[in-house]
Amino acid sequence: MRHAQVLPASDHESIRLAAEIIRGGGLVAFPTETVYGLGADALNPDAVAKIFEAKQRPSFDPLIVHIAMRASLDRLVETISLDDHRLMDAFWPGPLTVVLPKRAQVPDLVTAGLPTIAIRMPAHPVAQMLIREAGVPIAAPSANPFGYVSPTCAQHVLDGLGDRVDLILDGGPCPIGVESTIVSMGGAWPELLRPGSITLAEIQEVIGSIMQASAGLAVIAPGQLPRHYATRTPVTILAAQGARPILHGHERAGLLAMLTPGHVDERFCAIEVLSASGDLREAGRNLFAALRRLDALNLDRLFSEPCDEQGLGLAVMDRLRRCAVSID
Repeated sequence: MRHAQVLPASDHESIRLAAEIIRGGGLVAFPTETVYGLGADALNPDAVAKIFEAKQRPSFDPLIVHIAMRASLDRLVETISLDDHRLMDAFWPGPLTVVLPKRAQVPDLVTAGLPTIAIRMPAHPVAQMLIREAGVPIAAPSANPFGYVSPTCAQHVLDGLGDRVDLILDGGPCPIGVESTIVSMGGAWPELLRPGSITLAEIQEVIGSIMQASAGLAVIAPGQLPRHYATRTPVTILAAQGARPILHGHERAGLLAMLTPGHVDERFCAIEVLSASGDLREAGRNLFAALRRLDALNLDRLFSEPCDEQGLGLAVMDRLRRCAVSID
């Protein structure tokens, strides 16, 4: 079994090789400020098909296309409104994905056959350099097997897709750690499809009122499936911070705590603290790595404390709910 080559993203030769692979129809995993992406030439249907094959991703789940400059929109998007420009001016480059009407030349596989395309301009310098060096827009979902916890470092990618990707650019841990905020601008009214580190309040300051997507509607952007970002170990969300869960028999359980617990519950085999100070940005940055560490312990159950659903807390709880099998 072959394993992907892992190269330091700080070396320009690594970027050059990665860009060569992208242009040649291959797959490259690379860091962004949110999570690591699994990238391919967005305008090459055969290359895009490799993403779905590597991840075992269903074809009805659209991809995000990454660009490095606004001029690239001319190849991808049919129309751009004044509000679209306002969002881009305010948040690009950065962790905001905008869903817009697509041009016919964009492969249907990228957009799951939808008339819209999800686009973002990442701020991470490695992502920027790779896209510019490749000279093509890069379609890139998270670089992990479909439905599993997203990767926030190169080792996570190697663990999950090491034999299915041509090259991994190691740029260290992702500074945000939660996927981008997604806003749909392709309909009659702006709509928040997925919360992220750019908050609802921040978006409202730029374009005014925005709807929040209702659960159970058709998937028109990544991360909308009801069960996603999931660990192999069942996760239950507790009713409140500090709540004591019910354990059955000799169950071995782990806890994902938002803050350092006031007392150590000896019933837990392992406890991961997302932020000792209660900083939601630190919690978001640590979320997926902490879930992966707990999942690797082969416990019977995992419990997670909830957090306040304000600001980035909305994104953290969105990911936890899609990961969880129940709420206590």
